[in-house]
Amino acid sequence: MSLETVAKQTGLNINAQKTKSMRLNTNQQDCLKIDDSTVEDVQQFTYLGSIVSTSGGTDEDILARKKKAQQIFSMLKPVWRSNALRTSTKLRILNTNVKSVLLYGSETWRETAASIKSIQTFVNKRLRNILNIRWPNKISNNELWRRTKQQPTTQTIRARKWKWIRHTLRKKDTHITKQALEWNPQEHRKRGRPKNTWRRGLTTELSKIGKTWRETKRIAMDRKKWRETVVALCPPWDEVD
Repeated sequence: MSLETVAKQTGLNINAQKTKSMRLNTNQQDCLKIDDSTVEDVQQFTYLGSIVSTSGGTDEDILARKKKAQQIFSMLKPVWRSNALRTSTKLRILNTNVKSVLLYGSETWRETAASIKSIQTFVNKRLRNILNIRWPNKISNNELWRRTKQQPTTQTIRARKWKWIRHTLRKKDTHITKQALEWNPQEHRKRGRPKNTWRRGLTTELSKIGKTWRETKRIAMDRKKWRETVVALCPPWDEVD
């Protein structure tokens, strides 16, 4: 109500039909109202193209990205079937029009084995469609990636993630993005094995090359050292293979 009052004083009106509320860890169930109109409670909402849900995970977001990428791929069906276009041209269109939609916001996804497998399976099927590989013809995933000059999705996501992290770490301490990156919740967690969060995933990746989060923050200020660190974190696929 305070927000609504101050907004009206500056000539801004809150649209109750477009406003939603999502409750997290609260017993407060009183309805929110704007001009006698009740604000709808939701379990998830879309913000800047990404889905925010009460579960706090990324499964809903990944599923939504796959659906949007599938729609784009289906719209471009005449391109994939065309005999006038080279395979290299089709792959460039796939990367710029389909994979860019699929991996939008992937740098902030919490990676799980199931989610990565789901995304990679989606990409592999599209690559096989472009190469016109049908059952019962079979090739390995490694051979598929070599023919199409693609790298595993994990490599793409990891490279995008560390690029975003460096960009964020170089911001001022007062910047909200950096504050969110550094934020550490202090409440008691539930019993049992803790979930593999996005931040824990960073720590695990850094430990494999003998780095800590504190060291990484210092390295982010040095372009040369950062490039060396990223190469160690995200080695070229040929080297991984």
